[in-house]
Amino acid sequence: MSSITLSQLAWATPDARPVFSGLDLNFGSERVGLVGRNGVGKTTLLKIIAGGLQPLSGSVSVNGTLGLLKQTVQVGPHETIASLFGVADSIAVLRRAEAGEASIEELAEADWTVEERIAAALAKVGLDGDTSTPLSDMSGGQRTRASLAAAIFAEPDFLLLDEPTNNLDRAGRDAVIGLLASWRAGAIIVSHDRELLEHMDAIVELTSLGAARHGGNWSQYRERKAVELQAAEHDLAHAEKRIAQVNRKTQLAAERKDRRDAAGARKSARGDLPRILLGARKDNAEASGGESARLAERQKQQAQEAAAAARARIETLQQMAIVLPPTGLAPTRTVLTLEKVTAGYDPAHPLVSNLSLSVVGPERVAIVGPNGSGKTTLVRAITGQMQPLEGKVSVAVDFALLDQRVSVLDPGASIAENFLRLNPGATENACRSALAGFLFRADAALQRVGTLSGGQVLRAGLACVLGGRNPPPLLILDEPTNHLDIDSIQSIEAGLAGYDGALLVVSHDETFLTNIGAERRVELSAPQ
Repeated sequence: MSSITLSQLAWATPDARPVFSGLDLNFGSERVGLVGRNGVGKTTLLKIIAGGLQPLSGSVSVNGTLGLLKQTVQVGPHETIASLFGVADSIAVLRRAEAGEASIEELAEADWTVEERIAAALAKVGLDGDTSTPLSDMSGGQRTRASLAAAIFAEPDFLLLDEPTNNLDRAGRDAVIGLLASWRAGAIIVSHDRELLEHMDAIVELTSLGAARHGGNWSQYRERKAVELQAAEHDLAHAEKRIAQVNRKTQLAAERKDRRDAAGARKSARGDLPRILLGARKDNAEASGGESARLAERQKQQAQEAAAAARARIETLQQMAIVLPPTGLAPTRTVLTLEKVTAGYDPAHPLVSNLSLSVVGPERVAIVGPNGSGKTTLVRAITGQMQPLEGKVSVAVDFALLDQRVSVLDPGASIAENFLRLNPGATENACRSALAGFLFRADAALQRVGTLSGGQVLRAGLACVLGGRNPPPLLILDEPTNHLDIDSIQSIEAGLAGYDGALLVVSHDETFLTNIGAERRVELSAPQ
């Protein structure tokens, strides 16, 4: 029976920073969602299982075959679907056979069903096409889906998928979710897509404390996490109460000792008792007091350790706490106007045609549509990064853009330095307080942006743009959830719920759009 077993697995970064250690996990013929905050090592763990990285210590035992989703697909001028599936040589034999040029040996070994099987694999992810289709003719989302089809083509015992729905449009996400919902072999899936995680058989959460396995899908996991958080908060309250009790007992004992010492001193001064008896009483008192002090110290230390453990559990279970200052945007203020805007790179084939739009006050508008429909092009036209081919764009308020590269940040500077640059006049204390709300506490705020993971970079961008004293009245987000972990996404949803400015959001994540209240949709169509 196929299985993957991890025993006492550990890994650290090249600069010796520990990422995880002592991991013991078992995977069978089941669909497992691997979740956790950015930077805890989810992608690293997949690479170790696949054999692309060597662990620092521990072992990986794989009983069965693996299918790995390639995140980077070659798009050279000669790369085709056949190249992606690794069957270019087999297809070449079939073409020679059709032309009557194949040798007897080639005809004997030819895989006559390969094209039919590839078409079936592509259909499972909602794609048409044949083995000769150039990858350069496909959008990024289509290449991702084709890469997933290539991963399942050999019918592996385990699929290893790293964010399989990233950058996919609605149709692509539905196709991947449908495929995995019906998948009956093993699968380990790193994902922040809550729709996809609803189809898992188990959730494994990776944290700084290790790995914890939870049976059931995403909703069942979140219910248990809520119970765990409540229990941790109860344990912390009990431990803090115990510390207070020990402190009170220690104080009372010290006061009683002071009174006894004072009484003894008075008796000694009067000369009522023999010197030898006074000495014995003093020795007994000191011995008793010393034992009481040691007992109190042990009790206090135990209570403090219990409190520290409960705080660590709460830290792991709690989401980010984001409180945003007001923008002061009036409900009747016109924020953005588009008048018959046509945009693109080729006037003969524009991506956006004759689009008019008006955003007034704190409206929340989602720009949706399939891959290649011009959503990012429209954002570039709105933000002035490119001029529209026709029509007029008017942005009447200050705005901030967080694109998919988070180019607002200087990768060579620290998070704190970026915050102070983007929020002139902010104090060091205000900077640290704002960054702490986005989980960049203490030395974490001093990390250089260029060393952060993709999710950490976006979180840093949000912290620097929204965490200042005067956040912009218009916030434009281009696929903001692509690289964020689920805890961060949910915290940002909570933060944006309290944002009183206007939102213009490009996203395929319907759960995210619903949760931030983006009820108005501007739907773009793929160019014909």
